[in-house]
Amino acid sequence: MRYLRVGPPGAERPILSSGGALYDLSSVTADIDAPFLASGGYQGDPAALPPAYVDGGRVGPPIARPGVILCVGQNYAAHAAESGAAPPDEPIIFYKAPNTVAGPEDDILLPPGSTRTDWEVELGVVIGRTARYLASPSEAMACVAGYVVVNDVSEREYQLERSGGQWSKGKSCETFNPLGPWLVTPDELTFPLRLRSWVNGEPRQDSSTADMIFDVGFLIWHLSQFTVLEPGDLINTGTPQGVALSGRFPYLRPGDVVETEIDGLGRQRSGVKG
Repeated sequence: MRYLRVGPPGAERPILSSGGALYDLSSVTADIDAPFLASGGYQGDPAALPPAYVDGGRVGPPIARPGVILCVGQNYAAHAAESGAAPPDEPIIFYKAPNTVAGPEDDILLPPGSTRTDWEVELGVVIGRTARYLASPSEAMACVAGYVVVNDVSEREYQLERSGGQWSKGKSCETFNPLGPWLVTPDELTFPLRLRSWVNGEPRQDSSTADMIFDVGFLIWHLSQFTVLEPGDLINTGTPQGVALSGRFPYLRPGDVVETEIDGLGRQRSGVKG
């Protein structure tokens, strides 16, 4: 299944895509939210649903506001190297404010005076079943509702120089988590997945989930030993090499356009505004 939400912020309509056609889920669920995901999503015949008419409307994030966004740092070997760090022995975890979530075509808003805002294409994992002290990574995969494209936008001065020891300051500005367009269920994907990003049409990142140090199952299992993951929660699983922090590219400026894409999950296009 592929899920979409369309409409103004706070008033998005839930939509199902099947066989290339769009269907309105409003008669089944008010939103692509925790109760809907915990129930296993839509289980019926898509043809029984009324057609959905998008008509060029705004595409919102494909899930309702998550209860928590948990993020994994330096989870791609090549990105750890370009950051000047050794690969971590166990996952580096930080939190991102849930109100950072934006649609895949919404603007990225630079904080006042920011000069070091960076892009980070990432595979996002949406939880569909409560994960608590799981026994193994293989058990963890049953907790996945689906996957999404994430741009883990980061202000590097806030993250590194002004962090006070935590990364979340550089991660939690408004619009710093463009999400979507689609939430895609696991049965529709074959790993590894290719991840790419562009700034103003110029290639930046081009990698594969095969370069991940800790895979999806391991991350969910590991996190469940420290916190309870609930339906609707989002995990940002880390970014590959090719970000501005590497020193190879300039940081984002007003007027730039950032595009991110992952195989099977769709493409984002976000303008940058000061």
